[in-house]
Amino acid sequence: MRKGFTMIELLIVMAVIGILIGITLPRFRGMQEEGNIAKAKGELRTLQVGVESFYMHNNNAYPAKLADLIKAAPNILGPVLPVDPFNSSTNYGYAMSPDKNYYVIWSVGALKDGSVTISNTGSVTEKNGASCIYITNGNSKDTQP
Repeated sequence: MRKGFTMIELLIVMAVIGILIGITLPRFRGMQEEGNIAKAKGELRTLQVGVESFYMHNNNAYPAKLADLIKAAPNILGPVLPVDPFNSSTNYGYAMSPDKNYYVIWSVGALKDGSVTISNTGSVTEKNGASCIYITNGNSKDTQP
């Protein structure tokens, strides 16, 4: 009797391993996206606290851009702004209403194509798809991520 595996047994084992890998990889990708969403929501809350602190310490004026939070006293966020986990080459987006009473901070989201504007009434409008994750002091239904 010979010891070892036959060619058919090896092919069956390789096919089973291939099927298991095929099942596992999409789940891993979904977990990565869920992790990025959770990270973005947490960092948006941190940025909102920074913006509100800036408002309280600077004569009730919101910052013109997020980079102003780093230069402000007291410094809440540290020396560097967090980077959007869905677009590692940029920071989170920030926009103010024309009357400067409302703001919105956003991540481009999983589709990497979103942006947001805010009106003088505090209404948020998404552009380029609905994958944005955002936080605002306006009257949007998504004021808390």
